[in-house]
Amino acid sequence: MLLLTKAIVVMMVGFLSSCILGLIAVPLLKKMRVGQKISVFVGESHRKKEGTPTMGGLIFILPTIFITLGLLLVGKLDYSSNLGIVLLVFIGYALIGFLDDFLSIRKGNNEGLTTYQKLFMQVLIAVAFFYIYMRAGGETSWVVGTLHIDMEMGWLYGLFILFVLVGASNAVNITDGLDGLAGGLSAIAFVAFALISLVVGFEELGLFSLLLTGCLVGFLVFNTHPAKIFMGDTGSLALGAVMAAIAILTHRELTLLIVAFVFVIETLSVIIQSIWVQVFHKKVFLMTPLHHHFEKLGWKENDIVKLFWIAGLILAMSGIIFGVWL
Repeated sequence: MLLLTKAIVVMMVGFLSSCILGLIAVPLLKKMRVGQKISVFVGESHRKKEGTPTMGGLIFILPTIFITLGLLLVGKLDYSSNLGIVLLVFIGYALIGFLDDFLSIRKGNNEGLTTYQKLFMQVLIAVAFFYIYMRAGGETSWVVGTLHIDMEMGWLYGLFILFVLVGASNAVNITDGLDGLAGGLSAIAFVAFALISLVVGFEELGLFSLLLTGCLVGFLVFNTHPAKIFMGDTGSLALGAVMAAIAILTHRELTLLIVAFVFVIETLSVIIQSIWVQVFHKKVFLMTPLHHHFEKLGWKENDIVKLFWIAGLILAMSGIIFGVWL
């Protein structure tokens, strides 16, 4: 009963905090002219969004961080190395995204950090992750009980962490192309990982996930169509990375593949399109990521987002079943 009360309270506090911050941040960023530059390759409906404030990820990132630290200080949340790693990843990837957004705004285009600069910083965070994880006595085996997998990876587990972190982070970043799409899918995914974490004995990660979910729902008040603010790379890179970190720390990496499969499909659509064009000089999709393909087919933005949210919800429920019985 106490845990349920905690769960409800952290979600409510997160939601209200991000709503209040959003009411302050949206007009402030507009005044500062921190506007998103829209790619020339997207449709006219997106061109109209030019100048919408970006860096909106701060609306859910800052409350999540400060409320977590506050709960730790008053003893309402137990500190663990796992929670420390999650905060490191969350803050680290948020800073990478913030720097990328800042440089894009300063240059007046969509070109912030280079791919190599991003990868270098992501590798540094992954190395720090692996170091803290090993110092805390973390296991380096990949275990999936239902599939009878128990693979000792040793130092290769560090490369595995890097692959999962970078892959998930960029997958959410790629999906962040329609109002409320990435935010809503992420909120659904974090609810799934919160329930899994609480059931399998990672209470601190479960409460953190619920807090982030509440903050994300508050952000969606301003991000759903028509969006008053975009999360930017500040938000999307951090969301994907922390989702991956929680999956790794709870040893539910395969569950991540199920829960986040919409993000995976979005990423695969880009990869497939790129390879197909280079090899066969033809397109598989009208435009990538996949959500833009639906737009080219004539679907309305809201309808695409709803469809993807429903798919994400079904996958999250499947992931909960798989993750709990893993």
